Amino acid sequence: MLENASALRPKLVIVEGIMGSGKSTTVLRTADRLTAAGFRCVGITEGTTPHPIRFDWNMPWEEVDLAHLMESSIAKWRAFIDRISTSETVHIIDGQLFHGNFTSIFLIEAGKDALRNYVRSVLAAIDPMQPMLIYFRQNDVGDAIRWIASQRGNAWVQYQTDWKLTSPYAIRRGLSGLDGLIELYRDYRAITDQLFAELDVPKVSIENSRRDWPKYHAIIDHALL
Repeated sequence: MLENASALRPKLVIVEGIMGSGKSTTVLRTADRLTAAGFRCVGITEGTTPHPIRFDWNMPWEEVDLAHLMESSIAKWRAFIDRISTSETVHIIDGQLFHGNFTSIFLIEAGKDALRNYVRSVLAAIDPMQPMLIYFRQNDVGDAIRWIASQRGNAWVQYQTDWKLTSPYAIRRGLSGLDGLIELYRDYRAITDQLFAELDVPKVSIENSRRDWPKYHAIIDHALL
């Protein structure tokens, strides 16, 4: 029964949400749950080094070529899928559809149509893995970011603002400080909410502002097990 079920269940699960949503913890916990249920499984968090999917770059925003970034990001996804496509291992991924390179593409002001095309290209690449998307969201983005800022401290806030608020998107809109970061993520989340609604893949949306993790884990377990 487990063998037949494995053909019906996703071989790739992406856990998405804004920073501090609980993606990494959920990736590792879900990988443990699937392993305990008898599946071969691996969790890939944002901190995995070297990262098998994320296209890393290190240059000033004004030197980033948007087309090259998008093409390189999609190429990394395709190469990853080529490597794992014949494996029965379930891969649980922290972000990398809306998080990771998508965020950088957004910050370079690619525009909604370009972001939609990017997501469609990624979905085409991962389609052989019968992907599923778990999407954490919070009704109040401001409260969510203020909470994670209180947990991670001023150094984390400074890192985020130094990076994201020096981007073309933020500079054009005059965004600064924690309030500017919140405004940026409200815009970002409006786009990812719309793209999530358009996705034609198995997906689960979880409003997790209350941080009721036993409840959210039960929802995920029901979707996967």
